[in-house]
Amino acid sequence: MNWLLVILGAAVGAPLRYLTDRAIQVRHDTVFPWGTLVVNVTGCLILGLLTGAASAGHASGHLQLLLGTGLCGALTTYSTFSYETLRLTETGAGFYAAANVAVSVTAGLGAAFAGVAFAHAVWS
Repeated sequence: MNWLLVILGAAVGAPLRYLTDRAIQVRHDTVFPWGTLVVNVTGCLILGLLTGAASAGHASGHLQLLLGTGLCGALTTYSTFSYETLRLTETGAGFYAAANVAVSVTAGLGAAFAGVAFAHAVWS
């Protein structure tokens, strides 16, 4: 049963990542990978909310598998982040590469902490 929850979450997360990335990148005429940034920060926020809810006793193990492992695991993408950062460096867009790393790490951690804090405020 657990593996099915992960598969179901991933079946939603992977297409959601692709569609969100495409929808955002089409609207921005820049080499900066806005789509990947948005899906990664969104995944961090969802995982933070889920972690906060779980620590307050309001998220079951099944929900953690469905949303945390399945959805967030397929929605977020460290490999694409790494690849896009490397490509920015290789094409001479070093400033964008550095900005991508700084913004992704800062915003991702900020979103995760905000999610946990919000969940604790709601369920504590």
